[in-house]
Amino acid sequence: MSALEYISSASSMLLSGLYEFVPADLTEIIFILLVAVLTFVAAKLLDRLMDAELRTMNKKMNIDQTSYKLLRHISVAVVYLIGLVIVISSIPFLEKVSLALLAGAGFAGIVVGLAAQSTLGNIIAGISLAVFRPFRVGDRVNVMNEYGKITDITLRHTVLRTWDNRRVIIPNSIIGDEAIINWSIEDPTVNWPLDVGISYDSDIDLARKIIIEEARRHANVMTHVELVKYDPTIQKDEVIQVLVTELGDHAVNMRLLFWCADRKLCYTTGCDIRESIKKRFDAEGVEIPFPYRTIVYKKDMGLNARLQNETRESPYLHALQDS
Repeated sequence: MSALEYISSASSMLLSGLYEFVPADLTEIIFILLVAVLTFVAAKLLDRLMDAELRTMNKKMNIDQTSYKLLRHISVAVVYLIGLVIVISSIPFLEKVSLALLAGAGFAGIVVGLAAQSTLGNIIAGISLAVFRPFRVGDRVNVMNEYGKITDITLRHTVLRTWDNRRVIIPNSIIGDEAIINWSIEDPTVNWPLDVGISYDSDIDLARKIIIEEARRHANVMTHVELVKYDPTIQKDEVIQVLVTELGDHAVNMRLLFWCADRKLCYTTGCDIRESIKKRFDAEGVEIPFPYRTIVYKKDMGLNARLQNETRESPYLHALQDS
């Protein structure tokens, strides 16, 4: 029997079964509706209970939220699947349709496989993310030109909350193939750069001294004692560094490198230090230069040239020069 005949047979069976089912005993309809409602309620209740349990356990101990959330989503999906199976098994004509479709399993498998390729890929990628854990729920990452915090990993997608409170929904099959910068994995400390330019007339040593002092004053900048807990090999002179990185067209460019305990602190800390450096530079006479530009218009250049030529050819000017 061809694939077309399988579909035709299943369709006719569905219509005839529907005709037989509608005038059936009302108790069957009530039973199906009851199963559907109970399935929905059970799934929602299980989801909330597992979410509450996760919050409670997370307060008491540092548990793996990624695996727990994935288990929660799988459990809810299983509840819906059980409800669907019960509904199908309680309707006679749906059982016949299922058998007819199973008879054409070769064709149906191809159709379902093509239709569900993306969904199955996301589910498999979601399980892979939970097993290999390139990032976890709560990690701060850069992915697909976005920076933010991973707030959820479902069977289908990953949710990223950006710094400006947007929610980026990324399918698991896509994020699984992307290069990811994970700021939280293993060692959360970050060596953050801050660039400052001074004029060529300014004292480099004085500028370096001011920059280091202002960085040390900030509460979020880590000390050597704090850093050795993460990296015992780090030296004292590596905690805060100020390097001359470039002799530019109009400025001597210097770069401050300081350490923060978490990526989320770096940006605001850099802004605070930049402001305090500017105030100290103003107080102690260190100039922050800016470029000067001279704009010359071509028509003005032509007018100036004509005026100069007329001046050279003027008889009055020659008479003054001879006298």
